[in-house]
Amino acid sequence: MEKKNIFVLIQELETQMGHIHSELGGLKLVIKELLEENHRLSLENEQLRKILKREVNPAELENPVALQPQPHVKDEGHEDVVGEGYDNLARLYHEGFHICNVYYGHLRTEGDCLFCLSFLNK
Repeated sequence: MEKKNIFVLIQELETQMGHIHSELGGLKLVIKELLEENHRLSLENEQLRKILKREVNPAELENPVALQPQPHVKDEGHEDVVGEGYDNLARLYHEGFHICNVYYGHLRTEGDCLFCLSFLNK
C-alpha cells in the first residue's frame, strides 16, 4: 500500500467514527428522554394507586361493576356556593395533579404551580 492510500483510509475511518459518535449521542438523548418519561409515569402510577386504594374499598375492587359511575342525582333545593367543579379541581390539585391549562392532568413533581394556584384563586 502506498502512504497516500493509508492516509485516505484513515481519514475515511475518522469520518465514519464521527458519524457513529453523533449517532451514539442521539441515541443517548433518546434513552435519557425515555428514562425520564418512565420515571414520571412510575410516579404518576404510584400516586394513582394510592388514590385508588384510599377511595375504593376492597370489595369494590373484586366487583368491577361497582366501579362504574353511577348517575348523579342532584337535589333541586340544594345549591352549592362554590360549585362541585371547583371542588373537584381543588381535590385533583391537592392529590398532586396540575389543573392549569398549561400542564393539565400532569403529575406535579416540583411543588406548587403558580398557574394552578392563580386558577384556584379566581
